[in-house]
Amino acid sequence: MTEYNKHADATMRHGEYKIPDGKLVVVDLQVVQGCLHGVRLSGDFFLEPPETLDAIDAALNGLPQDARLEQLEQAVQSAVGADVEMYGITAAGIATVVQRALA
Repeated sequence: MTEYNKHADATMRHGEYKIPDGKLVVVDLQVVQGCLHGVRLSGDFFLEPPETLDAIDAALNGLPQDARLEQLEQAVQSAVGADVEMYGITAAGIATVVQRALA
């Protein structure tokens, strides 16, 4: 079974958010059986090391679609290590764009 067919009932979502005094953050995701799936963040921000983006996407995958802003932000924070530099983006901004995609 292909990945597409496996999630044929999934609802595609897209959100954009310009972080105040920051950069544009974009998210594309699916909702599968009430949970976030296939989360992909993008935008004109920078993360160092760049692999952090994959970790953030993974931390958001599986969360319930009705997760509160605080839960989303906490998931992002858990994926961001102490050695990570975030330029033009914040955990709160990522949580906001996910909520916009789900609205």
